[in-house]
Formats: sequence, C-alpha cells, structure tokens
Amino acid sequence: MIKVLLSSRLGDQKLTQADLARMTGIRPSTINELYHEIAERVSFEHLDLICEALDCELGELIVRVPNQEPKIIHTRTGNHKSEDR
Repeated sequence: MIKVLLSSRLGDQKLTQADLARMTGIRPSTINELYHEIAERVSFEHLDLICEALDCELGELIVRVPNQEPKIIHTRTGNHKSEDR
C-alpha cells in the first residue's frame, strides 16, 4: 500500500493545508485528499510542487508499505504467488 506522509511533513514544518495550497496553487480539496490519504490518484506535477514547497524528496513524502495479503495472485509465468512461498 502507498502511504502519503503529507500530514507529518506539514506538522514538522508547522504549515497548514491552506498554507500548502497557497504556496503551490493546488486546490485545497486535492491537498486535503492527500493529507488524509484518501486520494485515488495524484499528478506528478502536484508531487513536484509539494516537494518543492516542503523542500523534501519524493521518498520523504510517499512510501510503500508491503501489503499483508498479496493482491497479485498470478505471476508472469502463470504460477500462483502462494505456491512460490
């Protein structure tokens, strides 16, 4: 699963969602969806603007946490992932 660490990054810098929206020109509702990790998609341009505004790298803003249950059942070779374990 993908985790967006925007809430902690804003907290570290004592900025609000509104501050970030003003700094980047990104709609407040888009910032809010990222902040609460409910966004289903995000543009590269928005990620770039946010990283620039917060003076951070992408890896400090978004991380991947492995899923407890695999979502991919088949591999490219047609084998079931559960058989590989």
